[in-house]
Amino acid sequence: MIIKSPIDLELTQLSGQTSQPPWIESDGTFSNVVDVNGIPVIFNVRQSGEFFEFDFEGDVSKKEAISKLSYVYDLDFDLDKFYKYLGNHAELAEMSKFCNGLRLFLAHDPFECVVSSICSANNSIKRWTKSVSQIKCNWGNQHGNYYTFPKSNDLLNVYLDDEDEFNSSNIQDISMCNNNLKNCGVGYRAPYMRMASEMFADEIDLYEIFKMSYDEAFETILEVPGVGPKVADCILLYGFNFRQAFPSDVWIKRIVSHLYFDGKDISVSKVREFGMEEFGKNAGYVQLYLFHYARMSGLMNKLK
Repeated sequence: MIIKSPIDLELTQLSGQTSQPPWIESDGTFSNVVDVNGIPVIFNVRQSGEFFEFDFEGDVSKKEAISKLSYVYDLDFDLDKFYKYLGNHAELAEMSKFCNGLRLFLAHDPFECVVSSICSANNSIKRWTKSVSQIKCNWGNQHGNYYTFPKSNDLLNVYLDDEDEFNSSNIQDISMCNNNLKNCGVGYRAPYMRMASEMFADEIDLYEIFKMSYDEAFETILEVPGVGPKVADCILLYGFNFRQAFPSDVWIKRIVSHLYFDGKDISVSKVREFGMEEFGKNAGYVQLYLFHYARMSGLMNKLK
């Protein structure tokens, strides 16, 4: 079926949003297993003009599947209205030309977004997406060619590294150890992932975060080890759909400084405050477009 909401599917999939790694692509079709009201369903999406085609395999209704699809790809967001908003701001006016069709790619599993966002810190898109995909293959549930992300209860029992695996198993040679988090390439982040798993298994109900105010949710996520303000805002934006979040790092700082502060050196925390105040409910989308505009227009190379 054709879903008549404009989108650039490839740009959205490959934009590095920390909700999840890109879905598996084959001959232009992106596919993944998605939880729909507790039921694993295979989603297949493919670009068709400015829209995209969608089909699914699973024991849910068409209405349920489309509702979940609309959430993941944020299809109810009015891009034309947003582009008019950008056009009314001189600093932002060109962005829709470079990022046309880019949408939020929201988490269908918020715990996957927590771990993905932790893994993304000081990491390249290629490396963190590979690591998270490997975690899914190692400890998720398989459905056809696709894997769910392991639940927090499952991930907290995963070995941290070769030494942990060697000491806690019957393996006689440490060189044979390969069933642990560090083996997935997560490096120093492995203990943070273990502690996050413990917190969401025992202390924090993930789904209560959806009901919180932004400030309460932000403070809650900051309690997770390995999560600073930027990662917390990524989790809130991509994992829980808090549109006022404005994830800010050194790159967003350079871009905002160039566009709004004549290149002056301002702190990342001030950039975050500015973005939230200046862009309000559009902050998350503006941040997403700022980053990709800078990459695709050549601005980022000038700011290095």
